[in-house]
Amino acid sequence: MNLELDGRHVVVTGGSKGIGLACAQAFLAEGANVTIVSRQRANLDTAAQVLQRQAPPSARVQAIAADLTGAEAGSSMADQAQAGLGPIDVLVNSAGAARRTVPDELTPQAWHDAMAAKYFTYIHAIDPVIKRMAARGSGVVVNVIGAGGKMASPVHLPGGSANAALMLATAGLANAYGERGVRVVGINPGSTLTERLKSGMQTDAQLHGITYDEALQRATARTALKRIATPREIADVVVFLASARASYVTGVNITMDGGSTPTVL
Repeated sequence: MNLELDGRHVVVTGGSKGIGLACAQAFLAEGANVTIVSRQRANLDTAAQVLQRQAPPSARVQAIAADLTGAEAGSSMADQAQAGLGPIDVLVNSAGAARRTVPDELTPQAWHDAMAAKYFTYIHAIDPVIKRMAARGSGVVVNVIGAGGKMASPVHLPGGSANAALMLATAGLANAYGERGVRVVGINPGSTLTERLKSGMQTDAQLHGITYDEALQRATARTALKRIATPREIADVVVFLASARASYVTGVNITMDGGSTPTVL
């Protein structure tokens, strides 16, 4: 299937590891030019080296260090990305994660921090990019959000609230910019085999008084598929949604939790 991504400029925030890095690798395999964005230059340099080795001869890679918790960083990132590889055709947001905390240890600051870490890192990237896309009359934004925005978890309340806000923003922005040629889609992964999973399982284990391995076994057992997702499985769906093959998909938030929540929502 030709996804028509060859030569497209894709920006992936949080692109130095985990789901973001898997997305960058998948887009490169389709012939896209990729900009990865992350806070830590060391992580970026390591990821960029990996991507350069894997990239087809025609594809280009660039890395931009940016802390997207600041509003100005989003505009600066968009300027740098466009200066390096041209107008942004696809924005994939996968940066930022809220710290998981047991309920009795929550503070108002924890809720503020969660919004800064997850919600605003996405909004600060989206705002300058989606307006440029609208001015050109085309573009796709894919937000990798999280299943915690639909199903409340006692150890992920601030982060889940940020995810829920992003789901609404995804639907609203899709409605606002659809007539100007821009699609906006959200994906809500469940547990995925990344570094973040370990932290989440440790907090869940603390809450329930069990070991890390027991917490991971419970999370696995909750899925209909009886296994945890890989980053590449999430990335494959991201790439499809960003492609011309998904040209009529917008304004939806797609759950990818391996069948953990067998409900119609």
